[in-house]
Amino acid sequence: MSQPSEAPPRANPRRWLALVFIGLAQLMIVLDITIVNIALPSAQRDLGISDGDRQWVITAYTLAFGSLLLLGGRIADYTGRKRAFLIGLLGFAGASALGGAASGFEMLLAARALQGAFAALLAPSALSLLAVNFTEPRERAKAFGIFGAIAAGGGAIGLVVGGLLTEYLDWRWCLYVNVPIAVVAAISWSVLPTDTRAEGRARFDIPGVVLAVCGLVAVVYGCSEAESEGWDSRLVTGLLILGAVLLLAFVMVERSVARPLLPPRVVADRTRGSAYLAVGLSVVGMFAMFLFLTYYMQLVKGYSALLTGVAFLPMTGAVLIGAGGVASRLIPKVPPRLLVAPGLLIAATGVVLLVPLDVDSSYAAGVLPAELLVGFGMGLVMAPSMNYATHGVGAGDAGVASATVNTAQQIGGSIGTAMLNTIATSATSDYMASHARQMTPQTAKATAKAGLVEGFSHAFVVSSSILVGAAVVVALLMNTPRPVREPGTEGATPLPAHMG
Repeated sequence: MSQPSEAPPRANPRRWLALVFIGLAQLMIVLDITIVNIALPSAQRDLGISDGDRQWVITAYTLAFGSLLLLGGRIADYTGRKRAFLIGLLGFAGASALGGAASGFEMLLAARALQGAFAALLAPSALSLLAVNFTEPRERAKAFGIFGAIAAGGGAIGLVVGGLLTEYLDWRWCLYVNVPIAVVAAISWSVLPTDTRAEGRARFDIPGVVLAVCGLVAVVYGCSEAESEGWDSRLVTGLLILGAVLLLAFVMVERSVARPLLPPRVVADRTRGSAYLAVGLSVVGMFAMFLFLTYYMQLVKGYSALLTGVAFLPMTGAVLIGAGGVASRLIPKVPPRLLVAPGLLIAATGVVLLVPLDVDSSYAAGVLPAELLVGFGMGLVMAPSMNYATHGVGAGDAGVASATVNTAQQIGGSIGTAMLNTIATSATSDYMASHARQMTPQTAKATAKAGLVEGFSHAFVVSSSILVGAAVVVALLMNTPRPVREPGTEGATPLPAHMG
């Protein structure tokens, strides 16, 4: 049973204009996850970064972002989401400018960590502002449909933009591009709703903060190291065990302190908990699509970075249709699991279509159908999941509830990427070992490509299995019926029938 919702404020007359700016901020965060991947090879050559150190350009961001999200959400609750949104926005822009002007590896690394820290404040602020800005059921569904489309499809846009900027300007513009986006989004100060804060003086759960941050850092760092060290290495095993112990201690602390960083009531609700689970597991399929199809198109098919980004655009269109065209219309009419569970199964079907890919598969027959299914399925998943992640929470918990769904997305992506990459690499190594005797200098290149595709196929099998399992779990746990409006609650967030 979740905490009763507080009386909602009067509807903001400029809420749709506010959505434009909130969406821009979210797009900036999502873009940065993939746009830097495209720029990394050029940055590595320009700054003289070693192969062993290049992963830290990505890891510095994910470590700071993933580990500080819960703290960022609680800061937003205490200081006001509107204020936290603006601080996160301007800080992210400043860190991006610093990274674009980096003269060496250390400066770029510091800038990426700062980006992650400010993103950890900006992301939950944006989602919680959306939650308090749209309270009428149909409008809320449309707004979260748009937001979910940005969250699920923005990564593909990042690949296109990154390819364009890297190919025709310079890798530094993949960071500089955040500055004009942030400046435009900062105009939202005048159209965002009046700020609200959690009641009482700001008191942070210091033990909870320390345990959550250290535990999440250990998990994210351990997963990132698994890609190069292997899951059975002492470093990775030790980090994951340490992370699990610290997070378990965090759960125990949160149950006993007066003002917890993450109140148990936020995640104890079956609908919200299922939404967090759906987001965390669904990104495994999305990351598998981005990671391995990017490698497939560039290393196997020989596509340029720009052409690879363009090749992902149909998936973005499918996400928009799934989230904005279908899910936004059905959210007020059907139980959430009737969208989330089928969406996961549709995405799983799309990933399954990639299993038989080979070196000679065409884009139209081998890749495009899978992209369309995964994109449409992810649109059905993300829109209702983002909606119900903050559904029914008190206004004082909106920030930390928003942070929790972002944390689920970040941790799910980190674990999924490391796990699937390890599976793919192992399968490729086995393939190359079994074909070593038959390989000649003339066939070495073709054999290497075939080995890569073999590894991708194994990863796609595991990814699709995870998505099917997630669909089953969500269908069983997410027992919330269709939202209903109580008499006299026009303009208020609808409560599921089992809540009151």
